[in-house]
Amino acid sequence: MREGKVLIFGELLWRLASVDKSLESADNLLQIYPGGAEANVAASLGLWDIPCSYLTCVPENELSAKALEELERRGVKTDLVLKQGDRVGLYFLLSANGLSTGQVVYDRKYSSFSQLTPGSIDWESILKDFSWFHWSAITPALNENVATICKEALVAAKKLGLTVSVDLNYRNRLWTYGKTPLEVMPELVQYCDVVMGNIWAANVMLGTPIAEGLHRETSQEEYLQHAEQSARAIMQAFPACKHVAFTFRFMDSPNHNLFYGTYYNGQQQYVSHVYETQEVVDRIGSGDAFMAGLIYSLHGQLEGQDVVDFATASAYQKLFVSGDFGNHSLSHIKQHIIH
Repeated sequence: MREGKVLIFGELLWRLASVDKSLESADNLLQIYPGGAEANVAASLGLWDIPCSYLTCVPENELSAKALEELERRGVKTDLVLKQGDRVGLYFLLSANGLSTGQVVYDRKYSSFSQLTPGSIDWESILKDFSWFHWSAITPALNENVATICKEALVAAKKLGLTVSVDLNYRNRLWTYGKTPLEVMPELVQYCDVVMGNIWAANVMLGTPIAEGLHRETSQEEYLQHAEQSARAIMQAFPACKHVAFTFRFMDSPNHNLFYGTYYNGQQQYVSHVYETQEVVDRIGSGDAFMAGLIYSLHGQLEGQDVVDFATASAYQKLFVSGDFGNHSLSHIKQHIIH
């Protein structure tokens, strides 16, 4: 795995959420944050001085410019961003921080990004300057055209020898165009070197086996067995894959989070400390912070235990940051790793 520049591809969004605990207040106010799964990853990598660029498609207006400025302020290059179309995608979070209710309402149809068409991006020309390409399962969930564009990008990335990573973000509210994840994702994941997600998303998207009846009281030991089985199944089904990481998060109440991660490199499974907190500021983006931590660790060729320790600590620290983007420095995260 060679060090170099990372290209991150996905839709830039604005989050609209209640300032109060829910949208039920008569005199309610909304707060807005830039975000999107892939932009969240870029924001962290840029902050950690990993050379990275973000590729998306947005209309040329002040709302787009403000979001891109936030990324640039964190060290992310946005010169490849396409400026066309009429609107930025939105999502409404029906609480201030995703704690009292995790319900999300998407307003992404007819956004600039969703209107991209196959053949409109010269992937080989763009990717020749990069060594790593990252995407997430949210993108091919939008529509068939964008799924095809993902395939174009992955074919070019593999041809040029890039390391490819994917986050198996599963958003059932997005898969509405007549294709199931299982009909789309395996064809795309075959090009990936790094797969991150959880055991349930892997089952839905890649068809890996999962036991019925898993729940909050299932022991960690049993979950870890399932994680390794799922990772092995992914590597067997997708021979290009060399790294699989999973997150486990349990919420007993809005403010209570139990969080740990696993990393499997084909020979051994590494497990993080189990982090627990009763005080959560914002749960949105913690999975993306784990993905960023995973890319950072593999990009820097860290040892297996260090990989999962850093990624999990990054995810956990995001729980205490408002908005979608993480804002903790490398030194802060490293200082708060619990072994």
